[in-house]
Amino acid sequence: MSLTRLRLFQLVSPALPVGAFSYSEGLEVLVQAGELGDAEAVAHWLEAELARGALAIEAASLGRLMQALTRWRESPDGPARGEVLDLDGWLLAQREAAEVRAQQRQMGRSLLQLLADLDLSLPGEQPPRLAWPAAWAWAGVALDIAHQDLVEAYLYGWIATQLSAAVRLVPLGPTEAQRLQLGLAPTIAARAAELVAADPKALWNGGVGAGLAQLGHGELYSRLFRS
Repeated sequence: MSLTRLRLFQLVSPALPVGAFSYSEGLEVLVQAGELGDAEAVAHWLEAELARGALAIEAASLGRLMQALTRWRESPDGPARGEVLDLDGWLLAQREAAEVRAQQRQMGRSLLQLLADLDLSLPGEQPPRLAWPAAWAWAGVALDIAHQDLVEAYLYGWIATQLSAAVRLVPLGPTEAQRLQLGLAPTIAARAAELVAADPKALWNGGVGAGLAQLGHGELYSRLFRS
């Protein structure tokens, strides 16, 4: 238990070299529009994304991805590889903005390269490129992390990255950001428990505001982040 927990800590560490710090996922647009000006507004935004954003669909898909990736590892020439690729493409299509799709691909590629460098490569001689959720699921399989723990960490890591961006954009003080992270912990745990048992294709994405903000990021006159 201690070993897998330490591996999980490594995955959510800010030192993980996947470039998450360079993305705001539309947060920059909302701040410049004056829609997120204080800690309370940021908290409401994060809670809404946990409840009905594309993030929830991705988190709910991690279990299916882990199952398919496990079968793929056990039988590299079997049908599981195609299942992984189909679900990977479906999840990528949930993201409306080209910048966010590029983010998902870049972070997934970086994580898979890191795992390969640690002798934890995907099966096969020429493994495909996977986007961030599928790459994260493979990290869970390769590091023997439990499904629910991996879902919790996926949600926690996204919140932490958004708060890091908010510290620079809103701006929030670092103590206020930590207060928000602490306050959201029960919501993250409860939402993870729901998503572990959920069918991702029965969920709906109500994050229209997030999608519009992400689509508008490329039109900003000046910007700090890549999405």
